[in-house]
Amino acid sequence: MCEPHGPQNAVGMDALCQTAEAFGGIVAPPEYWHCHEVGLYATWANRQIGEARPWLTAVPPWVYLKNICYHIRAVDALGFKACILFSGHSGPHHKDVPVIIEIMNSHVATRLYSLMGVGTTRSRFDDDKGMGGHAGRGETTLLCASDPDCVDLSRLPEPDAPGPHFAMGAHVDSSNRLDGEQMVGDIVQHLSEKAREMIREYDSAEGPRTPVSFADLEDIWEKEIAPGFSDLASMQIGSDPPPRDSQWYLNYEIPDRS
Repeated sequence: MCEPHGPQNAVGMDALCQTAEAFGGIVAPPEYWHCHEVGLYATWANRQIGEARPWLTAVPPWVYLKNICYHIRAVDALGFKACILFSGHSGPHHKDVPVIIEIMNSHVATRLYSLMGVGTTRSRFDDDKGMGGHAGRGETTLLCASDPDCVDLSRLPEPDAPGPHFAMGAHVDSSNRLDGEQMVGDIVQHLSEKAREMIREYDSAEGPRTPVSFADLEDIWEKEIAPGFSDLASMQIGSDPPPRDSQWYLNYEIPDRS
């Protein structure tokens, strides 16, 4: 995935996985195209990224969410018992993915679960400052542990340097690898336990398991998902648009997709 993550982190950080090493299973090909640039995302990008280096591999919500449906269809057709959708790239769509999963759960046998954001609500820092938001100390600390070559804290700007700083979050100077190793362990444990729970649920289910075809999926999309699209969090524009002369205004307005 291509997205600014502060000057201290490599561009993009969402394809780094350890749970499969601990629990087993298969890490599916990552989805490097992510939901961005429209509505509330454009407002955020204008504030946090600015006009310099707008490096995003973005697609609109209706493409991003349909791709998730096709990922789900694929793992179900291949006979997997459980599918965990995990991404460090959060945003308004983190409220929408569970909506998609609830709909798809009624059509596939594979059990589904999604986790977006830092991946853990348990802070390992010895203060109450939190994770620091996007590319803040939480994400940076996790990356220090999972792939230290992708982090260079010497690149941090001076505390009084005016921003934005390539979408960097807060409290990054307190990032450290030891806390990150504990946080990674928390995530691995949580996802492993969730996978076992989902497999038990799959094994206890009864009834036929019929794969969903491409035509079936398009029908599900048109009849069950698209009609409610205007209500999804990722389809909202808010009240603070980017300036009209900003590059982030180009895709700010969202067309009706319902």
